[in-house]
Amino acid sequence: MQIQDLPYPDPGVPDARSGPRFLRWLGRNQLGGQFKALAWGLLHFVAVAGLPFCVGLAVQSVVDRSGTRLALTGGLMALCGAGIAVGEVMLHRAAVTNWITAAARVQQLLAHKTAQLGSALTQRVAAGEVVAVSTGDVEKIGWFVEALSRFAAAALTVVLVCVGLVVYQPALGVIVAVGVPVLALAVLPLLPRATRRADFQRERAGHATELASDTVAGLRVLRGIGGEELFLDRYRRASQEVRRAAVRSARMWSLISAVQVLLPGLLMIAVIWHGVHLARDGRITVGELVTVYSTVMLLTYPLRHFEEIAMAYSFSRPSAKRAARVLSLERATDSGGSRSAEVPRGDLYDPATGLLAPAGQLTAVVCGDPDAAGVLAERLGGHPSVEGTSVLLGGVPLDELPLGSARTAVLVQDKDPVLLSGSLRDLLDVPSSGAVSAAEALAAAQCGDVLDALTQGSLDAEDPMDARITERGRSLSGGQRQRLALARSLVTDPGVLVLDEPTSAVDSHTEARIAGGVRALRAGRTTVVFTSSPLLLDHADRVVLVHEGEVAAVGVHRELVLGEPRYRAVVTRETDEEATAGKDRQDLGTRDPKDGLEKIEKPDAREERDAGDAGGAGSAGSAGSAFDDPGRLGGAGTTSRTNRTNTAGRTSRPVRTGKVDELEELEEIEESA
Repeated sequence: MQIQDLPYPDPGVPDARSGPRFLRWLGRNQLGGQFKALAWGLLHFVAVAGLPFCVGLAVQSVVDRSGTRLALTGGLMALCGAGIAVGEVMLHRAAVTNWITAAARVQQLLAHKTAQLGSALTQRVAAGEVVAVSTGDVEKIGWFVEALSRFAAAALTVVLVCVGLVVYQPALGVIVAVGVPVLALAVLPLLPRATRRADFQRERAGHATELASDTVAGLRVLRGIGGEELFLDRYRRASQEVRRAAVRSARMWSLISAVQVLLPGLLMIAVIWHGVHLARDGRITVGELVTVYSTVMLLTYPLRHFEEIAMAYSFSRPSAKRAARVLSLERATDSGGSRSAEVPRGDLYDPATGLLAPAGQLTAVVCGDPDAAGVLAERLGGHPSVEGTSVLLGGVPLDELPLGSARTAVLVQDKDPVLLSGSLRDLLDVPSSGAVSAAEALAAAQCGDVLDALTQGSLDAEDPMDARITERGRSLSGGQRQRLALARSLVTDPGVLVLDEPTSAVDSHTEARIAGGVRALRAGRTTVVFTSSPLLLDHADRVVLVHEGEVAAVGVHRELVLGEPRYRAVVTRETDEEATAGKDRQDLGTRDPKDGLEKIEKPDAREERDAGDAGGAGSAGSAGSAFDDPGRLGGAGTTSRTNRTNTAGRTSRPVRTGKVDELEELEEIEESA
């Protein structure tokens, strides 16, 4: 695999049982690149190790006054120089290729796992840890893969040099052959402590990364509550912990480096001391002494790769462990699916709760528990975070479909959608049926003011579609982000669209227009909306109340508000005491038209009414007496309208009686509030 061939058509199935197993799996999948780097590494290191022999031969040629051997030695030195240059360049090229391809493989695996798990990923692993794995940890893993081939080439070179010295000059070669393994193994007792310190440093750094990402994500809220300094102090403390851990780790690695310098120096002293005595006795020549000395001196170069591989493994092992932990996560259901890749149509039915969303209708789901609503929305999409009974679409279990088919059939937009940075055109460039244009989706989601804001923020963009969206849409308000995310979902035009609280951050007037726009645009398509907003509920063809994990009531909004206390408690935020009092009045047939108005009437509206009552005469006074005497508003089932005007001449909303009329009055006041 070359860099230009990336990405991998199939990155493979990793062995994620542990960090070391994952590293071995990566190595097995890069045997070709590793052997290529090993071959170039051997050429480079053997050429480096050959220079001392050439130097020794040259010195001995001068001593013996042999011009022929000196010329031959010069040719050998030129050949070694060419081998060093070519080997170094090609080794670096092959090693970096191994690094980049290994990192790309890991990133592809993480991306596939993220797409496979969806929102379930952040429920099992912190978002900061996922960021740390996909950035810094990938780099550490790639470093180990790159260093592995260089270490193997250096180790083989050391073995060949030691054998060559024993053959060339046994008296000194034995000392080198015994001393070099001692040099290589001397740092092993220090590695466990260095590894533990490196692990602790990685852990502290991961914690700081999580804290930083969480702080940035909630920066707007922190500013609103004045909590910036509190979280900044927490990050300062976390960063200082990382610094202290890094210093402790660096001290240990400095000790290892010092040992790697000290011991070769002692070996060199021993070789020179013994070699000088041998030369005095005439047992070795001056050229042989220079050769052995130069060889020992140059052996420090390949021996450095022993330290590098130790550091690379110490840093990559915890990184590989974290990557393996993420890659070992599995969906609650099989991603491959046991059925063929088809996109079913029909009613959407959840056997666990009894929820039915008829095909072609807008179904609103009211659930008092937001967490339970989020779990149910995931299940309706065919990719639940826990095992359970499969949702049926047209009688076909979604869990048995391939993941791609299930997501094509049902699109789920959660309550916290993410906007990626880029232009608005890029944001809406998603797989779609082509039946809904970007302009239609933006209009249905009431994004007119969002387009204006984006255009003003991008002075160089003449077309609003070319306006830039910052990371996660941080320059936009929560309601604007919600509407852009809704427009993106509408452009996709799936057979079944599931929206989880799509307008929770939108004002009531815009919410009413969105409700109408979504209903019109999704006409004839199956849409499920999890909401407790009366404005959305009133536009639904079918409203389902889910209580304690099962369907408790089905109907339309107005019927359920009047006849289902549990539904009314969720939609109107009615307390238990208010529900009991209202039920008692219904039983007595003396329901007060003012019941519920005082709960939601705005303070300024209440002041307007009081001012009108104090006026004594005119329409305001009539309205006040009408409240005092319900009989003047007509009997049960009749409608009577009385406009109230305050002292400033403003007209309040008409008050109507009867169950249906009172409900309409409540909704109108809620909308204005």
